[in-house]
Amino acid sequence: MSDRIEPDTIAPDVPLYGQASEYRRQSPEPPLLQSQPRATPGLTSQSPAPERGAIATIYHKLKDSSHPIALIFFLGFRVGALATYCFGLFFTSSFVFMFITTILLLAADFWTTKNIAGRLLVGLRWWNESSSDGKSTWVFETADPARVINPIDSKVFWMFVYGAPAFWVILALLAILKLQFLSLILVIIAGVLSTTNAVAFSRCDKFSKANGVVGNLTGSLLSRAVGGGLNGMFSRLSPFRG
Repeated sequence: MSDRIEPDTIAPDVPLYGQASEYRRQSPEPPLLQSQPRATPGLTSQSPAPERGAIATIYHKLKDSSHPIALIFFLGFRVGALATYCFGLFFTSSFVFMFITTILLLAADFWTTKNIAGRLLVGLRWWNESSSDGKSTWVFETADPARVINPIDSKVFWMFVYGAPAFWVILALLAILKLQFLSLILVIIAGVLSTTNAVAFSRCDKFSKANGVVGNLTGSLLSRAVGGGLNGMFSRLSPFRG
């Protein structure tokens, strides 16, 4: 009886022909490297992009103000009067309407600056009193020296208080050169109102600073006098006095 020897069969490691594509599909592929976004120095993914432009600057200034509502009305009336005079006739052909609108804005600006904006923004207020004999007296009111004035409110207030009269003087010269006498009347009214506020607040500020200097000197002199008197009294009453 002859024994039949079967040849040994070894499965190939890699399938041939049609099986090769199937093998490649089953073999795990290395993960693709994903490109990471490059970080920009000084900026993080959570930090917002820096805001630019005049609108953003004005927004931040108003946000840092201690009295933003008063500052908005102060700038609105003051700039609105200038803008209405300079550009009003581009939107309307009626000079009378422009004239009346500018006068109303000037009156609102004068009253707001004198009674509200000055008191809130820089701690100053002024008014004029007439005595029985007809004499006019300036009255100045200042805030408590311990009150801290916001630097943004102070800078904006003084810049526009002193800047508005200068603009109206320039507009008056232009009206004279163009022989626009009705416009010149309006500019003179605006210049008188804005200059009155500028001069009055300037005097009020000087009065406030002088008051502070006098108060400091008086306080130091009183403290020295009281301290010297107490020292002399205790020295006379001391039992160790020789």
